[in-house]
Amino acid sequence: MDKWHGLRWKCEPPSCSVEFMDMTITIVDGQLETTLFENAMNLHLYLLPHSSHPRGVFTGLIFGQVLRIRRLCTHKRDADKKILEFFDILLARGHTQENIGPLFDKAEVNAKAYMRLSNDEKEHLPKQKQDDAHNHIFLHLQFHPNDPQSRDIQSIWREQVLQPEGETPLPEMENTDEVQVGLNKLVIAYSRPLNLKNRFSVRDINEAGRVLCHSHVIDMSTWLECLEASLLGVLFSAVR
Repeated sequence: MDKWHGLRWKCEPPSCSVEFMDMTITIVDGQLETTLFENAMNLHLYLLPHSSHPRGVFTGLIFGQVLRIRRLCTHKRDADKKILEFFDILLARGHTQENIGPLFDKAEVNAKAYMRLSNDEKEHLPKQKQDDAHNHIFLHLQFHPNDPQSRDIQSIWREQVLQPEGETPLPEMENTDEVQVGLNKLVIAYSRPLNLKNRFSVRDINEAGRVLCHSHVIDMSTWLECLEASLLGVLFSAVR
């Protein structure tokens, strides 16, 4: 078999347990049981506390990993152990129990709510998100830790665009075809600045001249004015 297309095959004797993707699948009393499989070389290089990422990235990491463990592990005790190991790894990476403890509590609530859904409800979720996206408007920003937080931007959106005092709410406004706009949610889509890999591992020769990032020092009032102009520009394009 090793001569077939240059591949080297490793044959093992029949077993009741096999490692497949990120699971270990075992036959126990005629039933399949699964648990999380991790390669021995896994360094668990999760985000450090001082990493320059939006807060939602780290929150999503915890929510996603907790849900993944709950879904893959057959036995609750096994899942509890895996989640505790994940918690300890984050502590070793420099995070504190005070900061990540509440996130783990919320992640458990989210996982339990998802696990209670029927198969039909789980299959319907992607379609529901896709349908809801038609009423969303996206603001693309390059992330910087010193910029206003997303909750501040959302506050400006609600007060100045979505439901300005004394004005018609945005979803009830009509375009030139007398059709309601329907936009009811702002999604802030962050992108990251170029990193060292982008700088020194250029794949397109036309990108060789790109700079790592641009630094501009502006005061907060100017930043908010630019943000308002961006929101109105995106809104105008959507309505038109």
